[in-house]
Amino acid sequence: MSAKVPAQASARLAPPRATRARVRPMWWLALGLVLLTGIGMLQDHFLYFPDKASVDDMVSPGLRAWPGPEDFRGLVAEPAGAARATAMVFHGNAGHAGHRDYYASALTKLGIRVILAEYPAYGPRPGALGERSFVEDAEQSITLARRQFGGPLLLIGESLGAGVAAAAAARQRDKVAGVLLITPWDKLAHIASHHYPWLPAGWVLRDRYDSAANLAGFGRPVMVAVAERDTIVPARFGKALYETLGEPRRLAVIDGAGHNDWTGHVDAAWWQDAVAFLLAPR
Repeated sequence: MSAKVPAQASARLAPPRATRARVRPMWWLALGLVLLTGIGMLQDHFLYFPDKASVDDMVSPGLRAWPGPEDFRGLVAEPAGAARATAMVFHGNAGHAGHRDYYASALTKLGIRVILAEYPAYGPRPGALGERSFVEDAEQSITLARRQFGGPLLLIGESLGAGVAAAAAARQRDKVAGVLLITPWDKLAHIASHHYPWLPAGWVLRDRYDSAANLAGFGRPVMVAVAERDTIVPARFGKALYETLGEPRRLAVIDGAGHNDWTGHVDAAWWQDAVAFLLAPR
């Protein structure tokens, strides 16, 4: 039979109520941090959907490896005559650059050389996924294109590629004549909050793609094209980006278009007007 513990001793063995109240929330905080870290680690699985392919699989009539098969950074298409400018295209988050030959079809007819830039870890390229990797690589491609072809150089970014193009253009401002952003957002965190309102996106996103901040004070022509019926990057986020831009700027709403079918809602005149705006003497 155990000895009876005096009441005063028993009271001393238990921590004061106030202490227990302070300790208990720390367990929840720790658990919350673990969960948020786990969600952050899953970012790449929600944001990037690369297709792997060999260089031979990606080249096609009119599209050759750029700058070459051994140091592949993308695909290049030349116009029939002398090129009056070069456009470097940064594609969306899925597939690979070889799936974007519609840019070459539209722009080479206007005398524009087209480079379909490929991201690290996409197509045949090694490398890491992520904003830092993509933007630094884009800067290297911009420098190489200007050294090889001269200017003017336009950047075109679609969806995720708009975030890459905006960041790279800001860092390489003196090499870029103008930027066309198609179905862009202002900040990636706003898109994450739109699709996952329960997620504290500002805490867990490793990649920011803050195009509004990147293009602040850019001072070059920027055209923002939004798809009227876009449910993936709703048009209001592209319009919000447009509102932050300085002049010269232009907003184009692609009537009746969604995020993935906008190419079927623009014609040769649309492309001609976009190029004219970006290359207009100022």
